[in-house]
Amino acid sequence: MGTLIEDVELRGKTRIFSDRQAAGRLLADRLREFADPTAIILAIPAGGLPVALPLSKALGCGLDVLVVRKIQIPDNTEAGFGAIGPDGTVLLNERIVEDLRLSSKEIESQVARTREALRQREGRFRQNRPFPSLANRQVILVDDGLASGYTMLAAIGFVRQLDARQVVLAVPTASSRTVSFLLPETDLLVCLNVRGGPVFAVADAYRNWYDLEDDEVISLLREAGHYEPVDS
Repeated sequence: MGTLIEDVELRGKTRIFSDRQAAGRLLADRLREFADPTAIILAIPAGGLPVALPLSKALGCGLDVLVVRKIQIPDNTEAGFGAIGPDGTVLLNERIVEDLRLSSKEIESQVARTREALRQREGRFRQNRPFPSLANRQVILVDDGLASGYTMLAAIGFVRQLDARQVVLAVPTASSRTVSFLLPETDLLVCLNVRGGPVFAVADAYRNWYDLEDDEVISLLREAGHYEPVDS
């Protein structure tokens, strides 16, 4: 069981972060005493990158991206019923699969679409760079928030397989249910804004929220020193 660090004054509140970058700076304040000098921050694109970049600058840690993808519910791009990790591991949310009565054919179709989307994102954001060594290192996984938690669970499983010494999960906001779900899988979980209730949306924690386009992700990667222009 991991340790949870939260800001009790922010529990249950909405519209508390001006944007993702501001949330990243606030996370840095809470992580300073826990971050190892050799730690590496792995951001989940797209939304995790603008949180992770100011965090890495403040802590002086290396930064890279870890591409995972949720498996979208048919005809609903906002919701998912599982996730696929960088190594192709498929995690299904069996409760949602059962509730929606998804057929094997529907599941296989959505998994195939997700694999292709994952492949394209790997090529676009990582440019076939070798993945950094995580053996015996502290790994800080960063996203802009956690809804169901399945994409982050896939990320955690991946870095565990690469022999990370310690897995730290750092997010500005998450549902209380997902915190309870992921806490046993981490060594440390830092979440500034834990919210309960029957409905949860990551966007509700931010005053300025929008979906990042690929070009902005690439710009942030370039700022982090991880993107080479492609010759035309």
